[in-house]
Amino acid sequence: MTVETMLRGIAGFFVIVSVLLAHYHCSYWLWFTGFVGVNLFQSAFTNWCPMMTLLRKLGVKG
Repeated sequence: MTVETMLRGIAGFFVIVSVLLAHYHCSYWLWFTGFVGVNLFQSAFTNWCPMMTLLRKLGVKG
């Protein structure tokens, strides 16, 4: 898997989990959903995301 593919998968997973947590536990989890969305949005313009840096350090090929 490439960094971009893993990033999309991780972001999707985070969004699904945070929405479920907001629904079943506490609505404050939607702040995390928004945080993921803002990071994805800014990475579209800057081509940089903190998760991409972490994945590269873990050895994922880009």
